[in-house]
Amino acid sequence: MAVAGSTCEKCYVLKGFYRQKRVKEAQQRRLDRFDGPGWVVAMTRLVFWQMLETGLPFFRWFDSGDLQSVHMLRQIAEVAGQTPVVRHWLPTREYGIVREYLRENSLPDNLVVRISAPMVDGPAPRSLGLPTSTVHGGEEGPGFNCPARTSSPPNCGDCRACWDWRVGNVSYPLH
Repeated sequence: MAVAGSTCEKCYVLKGFYRQKRVKEAQQRRLDRFDGPGWVVAMTRLVFWQMLETGLPFFRWFDSGDLQSVHMLRQIAEVAGQTPVVRHWLPTREYGIVREYLRENSLPDNLVVRISAPMVDGPAPRSLGLPTSTVHGGEEGPGFNCPARTSSPPNCGDCRACWDWRVGNVSYPLH
């Protein structure tokens, strides 16, 4: 059960296709294979393949779920480092994992780790000095307001704010 008022309370992952058995099994397989031999090489190839197929040099990590360990972030950073022509966006609530990683490592320039606020209409987390994201329940939120929900079906279109280090906060409408 999600905390009342949290961004998880009405999360899209709790409904729709994400609740289907096949989707859950596929997500579990991905998690199980993360630490397997050749994961970085395989993901590097998949990221390049996606770019070639779509013509878009942008990759989002985790449409659901989150970082599981510093090792996972290190692996993701390695994939980003091996795909310098692709912009990577990693939304996360795992401040502790990111903080620990940053003690001894730096992020590749093409990997935007965007720290997510845990509560709807809550403040953007600023402790790590990284770009952030928030969720707003009203008409507008702080910083750049994500326009994806204004199109039908909702999509990014030409917007790439989430992948841009210079955009300090992206605020998503509650949906």
